[in-house]
Amino acid sequence: MKILYYDCFCGISGDMNLAALIDLGVPKEYLMQELSKINLNSEYEIKIERSGKLGITGTRVDVILKDKLNDKTHISEQALHEHNHEYTHEHNHEYSHQNSNEEKHHAEDNNSHKCSHEGHVHNHEHHHRNLKDIEEIINSSDLSDKVKKLSLNMFMKVAEAEARVHGKTLYEVHFHEVGAIDSIVDMVGAAICLDYLKVDKIIASPVQVGGGFVKCAHGLMPVPAPATAEILKNIPINAGIVQFETTTPTGAAILAANVEEFTQKVDFSIKKIAYGIGHRDLEIPNALRVYLGEKESSEKVGEQYILETNIDDMNPEIYGYVEEKLFEIGALDVFKTPIFMKKGRPGIKLSVLTNEKVEKDVLEVIFEETTSIGVRKYKVEKIMLSREFSKVKTEYGDITIKKSYYKGKLVKYKPEYEECKTIAKEKNISIDKVYKAVYKQDLN
Repeated sequence: MKILYYDCFCGISGDMNLAALIDLGVPKEYLMQELSKINLNSEYEIKIERSGKLGITGTRVDVILKDKLNDKTHISEQALHEHNHEYTHEHNHEYSHQNSNEEKHHAEDNNSHKCSHEGHVHNHEHHHRNLKDIEEIINSSDLSDKVKKLSLNMFMKVAEAEARVHGKTLYEVHFHEVGAIDSIVDMVGAAICLDYLKVDKIIASPVQVGGGFVKCAHGLMPVPAPATAEILKNIPINAGIVQFETTTPTGAAILAANVEEFTQKVDFSIKKIAYGIGHRDLEIPNALRVYLGEKESSEKVGEQYILETNIDDMNPEIYGYVEEKLFEIGALDVFKTPIFMKKGRPGIKLSVLTNEKVEKDVLEVIFEETTSIGVRKYKVEKIMLSREFSKVKTEYGDITIKKSYYKGKLVKYKPEYEECKTIAKEKNISIDKVYKAVYKQDLN
């Protein structure tokens, strides 16, 4: 089992998360290529570089807004991204963060703001984007369905929190253009990186939120700021290690939407360690540490559920479409069993293996895409072997195989069907020949 672990000893922000996952091995070029699919390249640039804090070296990411780069007053990049400035907003409760890691995405209702950068005051007129606008940007892109879903889940966490804090409905909340760009890049970027890593489970430590107060238009707010606190409901936190806000709403949303378990226990074999470097100098390293590890999984792998329903009145052609959608949203397995229902009617029992994290999404697909009006749910336990993928050289080219281990010993392997099928068609040979070419290789 492949595991990603977030060690949030100094909290987490959107830019630190991107930096940590790049440092872990997500190619910069791949991230930039995928981000270009949201068609907002004209509004920002990303700077990625090696950096360090208190002797720890890692990767640092700066999201640079192009309207700032073109400002006639030549605001320095450091002033833009160390965020030692205050936002003053009229008629709302916008937080004025002095956090160098803080994203500028909090909800607001007015149409202009004043930013104080190193003594310069600028008035910027901006359009506003609400949640519907952001959903349109993401859904209309060429990103994969999985990345779209992950991105929107994270944005929804922030929107729900901001709506509660400001006493508004989800679609009444507006995101300031500057903040919306930062948030879109951070959260879509997070989804792209997590999809690339293809881990089986994401775990995190309790989250350090910092301490003290942050300035807002109406005075001081305690750390964690209200939106961050809302997002971190039911998530273990630590506070007060520094008098500074170390976890931002975007960082909190990345954890809340993706982490399956919060624990200090590291009970897996660590294969790689990486650091996302922040922008602030603190008494402790302003960094996010992540581990990529492996765990023998020939054991119980947490609570899982079977959701099943009997169907006898649906066009059979629809089952394939439903199955694809279920896998896209994260179902662990989908299978169909022919059955006979009352009065001798033939039917299909649709069974879906899922976990608590995607259960609601599975139910949504079943009720919206099939004729089912009810499902059964029961808990199951799954025991599985540890698996890994590798390539083998054959006379027909390199082919991916999936290896399965029991107690550290290779017990079986099989080639990937889709690759074998493609080769068979290209070479105009039987697929059995491709399989035999793999199995005659000595993998011991």
